[in-house]
Amino acid sequence: MGDTPTGDDTVLLEKHGPVALLTFNRPDRLNAYTGELGRRYFDLLDECVADTSVGAIVVTGAGRGWCAGADMDFLQGIGSGSGDSEPDTRPNTYATTVPKPIVAAINGACAGLGFVHAMMTDVRFAAAGAKFTTSFARRGLVAEHGISWVLPRLVGPARALDLLMSGRVVLAEEAAELGLVNKVVQPEDLLDVAIGYATDLATLSSPTSMALMKAQVWGHLQTDFDGALDESNRLMSASLGRDDFREGVRSFLDRRDPKFDPYTG
Repeated sequence: MGDTPTGDDTVLLEKHGPVALLTFNRPDRLNAYTGELGRRYFDLLDECVADTSVGAIVVTGAGRGWCAGADMDFLQGIGSGSGDSEPDTRPNTYATTVPKPIVAAINGACAGLGFVHAMMTDVRFAAAGAKFTTSFARRGLVAEHGISWVLPRLVGPARALDLLMSGRVVLAEEAAELGLVNKVVQPEDLLDVAIGYATDLATLSSPTSMALMKAQVWGHLQTDFDGALDESNRLMSASLGRDDFREGVRSFLDRRDPKFDPYTG
């Protein structure tokens, strides 16, 4: 067994053209979540937002797991009151606020807190046979960190309660049927598919449009129809005056790929 990664090694960053690949890197523990890993993950998301060369983000796991939930030593520390003395103030829903698309490439075990973080990404691909479980009820916990709000909106209340109360294991194929993941692919193809998809987003879609649409979709889950419609109409009116709109039309007429400006906030 190799050394357990610490600090900056807990999550790795690679660039694949306009795509940033983030890899949870605690393979000996199935990439189990710790406060240190969480801080590094969120810091790298911030770094990707600040980097105008990054158009989309893919998140995967090293080895056999995506993220098998909270590390047991981490949980025991919390239970005994000796947990992380400097907790991160960013919530576990943080990925939903990142104004660039985040694609999960779920290569293996996705459980507990790892399940939460997967559901907070925007698009999810899973390797055939990958295992999903909420696991909370089997650890004496509840639906944590916003998953009780997100999960019913993905799969419906009855299916959400099944997954939450039973803590049963769901394979990738059933996860796709339920709506937990967008697509199941062969394990050897997973990263190529996810990075290819993210590359298309980064090169063919307006970064500003994607940022605004992401904010709309997540934000409008908390508003009524009239409120969502009013904001959408306002945003649509503003988009008609942007250079991106003119470039989108021009590139279509010229039969070429668009050259949109980077997202600047």
